[in-house]
Amino acid sequence: MRNRYNSAVVLSAVVLLCCGALLLNQNVNAAGEGKITGTVKLDGTAPHMKGIDMSKDPYCVKAHAAEPAHMETVVVGSSGGLENVVLYISDWSGAATVSTTEPVFDQKNCVYTPHVLAMDVNQKFKVVTSDQTTHNIHPNPNPMTGNIPWNQSQPPGAAPVEKSWKAVEVIPVQCNIHPWMHGWFVVVKGPYATSDASGNYTIDNVPPGSYTVTAWQEDYGTQAQKVTVAAGGAGTANFTYKAK
Repeated sequence: MRNRYNSAVVLSAVVLLCCGALLLNQNVNAAGEGKITGTVKLDGTAPHMKGIDMSKDPYCVKAHAAEPAHMETVVVGSSGGLENVVLYISDWSGAATVSTTEPVFDQKNCVYTPHVLAMDVNQKFKVVTSDQTTHNIHPNPNPMTGNIPWNQSQPPGAAPVEKSWKAVEVIPVQCNIHPWMHGWFVVVKGPYATSDASGNYTIDNVPPGSYTVTAWQEDYGTQAQKVTVAAGGAGTANFTYKAK
């Protein structure tokens, strides 16, 4: 009986020791993770964004009665910050750590919101509709990448459409019902961020090391910079695009 009791005590101690080591390792890893921050600016006069004719659908016209809709190809804040730029680590070789957070692509006031939705490979995302008119979601990836095109309508009150993408790719999105509705799915591998209305961004959960940070903007293309991140520290990469 005593031998059995001693064995149980030893086994319990081993389990507790292993759990403690695992938690300690997780805490050390979390403490060692850094981030990459910066801004994206436009140098020069922002291009004029054309207004959108929504007369095809009275609901859409009413939704923008107080503020007419405009194209969102280039969105610049008052301080010159460039919005909707996707920042990602283009030479990422770390382990796949797909976020459990589900990005949301909304159809609101007859435009896609956000205009650009970034996500990790195999990360689930949702397409929803906030409008009282039927919409259509039609991403058109290159099938050669392994991403499969799909086309699905969403009437008012429809359940969210949940999807994911298998491969890195910049995918245009179009609505077959409202031809002015256009957006992007930007699928990357590893940590990423999207610049806000002031052009600021933060890429979180970056282990120590040297990386290439790439900025993607739908009209101005890509830029890249080398960045070094120290354990628990922050690297900085600022990008400037020249206005056309």
